Amino acid sequence: MERESPPEKHHAAPDPERREMVERQLIRRGIRDVAVLKAMAAVPREEFFPPQSRADAYSDGAFPIGSGQTISQPYMVARMVELLEVRPEHRVLEVGAGSGYQAAVLAELAREVYAVELIEELGLRAQRTLARLGYSNVEVVIGDGSLGHEAAAPYDGIIVAAAAPEIAPAWKEQLADGGRIVAPIGDMRMQTCTVAQKQGEELVVTADIGCVFVPLRGRYGQPE
Repeated sequence: MERESPPEKHHAAPDPERREMVERQLIRRGIRDVAVLKAMAAVPREEFFPPQSRADAYSDGAFPIGSGQTISQPYMVARMVELLEVRPEHRVLEVGAGSGYQAAVLAELAREVYAVELIEELGLRAQRTLARLGYSNVEVVIGDGSLGHEAAAPYDGIIVAAAAPEIAPAWKEQLADGGRIVAPIGDMRMQTCTVAQKQGEELVVTADIGCVFVPLRGRYGQPE
């Protein structure tokens, strides 16, 4: 059976800053998945920045987007998406939509993306940006991402863009057998990018790189 392809997006040619980001920040640091590199080259990162900050869109680091949240460093987005091993037929859940940038990268790779955002203002902004750019295979949901999004489960992959104290029970329950969770696990000061693959009723967990994310909020988020 042939794999289904995700809906085609229409982009302008990658500008020099985007090409340089892919070369210097991703390829030189070891990102090897060609599909991930193409997705990062396709998404206009500047569109997910506040208008007054677009000059910083391709800087090598995280950047504030309002409401105490950030858009993640390009390398960290690429590394986590690479670890998720997204295929064109996959349905993916993103916890912590933020600006919508990572959801756009995932939408380049997956059949369906559900991005949950607790802060309504950010979620609605992400929704508008993704719609304007033609990402019809992304649904932004306003809600508590620590509870997942049961309505569209099961998911082939779950990616978490905020520091979680542990793998939330709902994520395990909503993950398809063989699926992967990629999440920064730790306290509010330092986390480890963690991969958990579901095998039957168990999660096989491996640790990747150290990282620092804003804290996950919600029922299974960091203590207030």
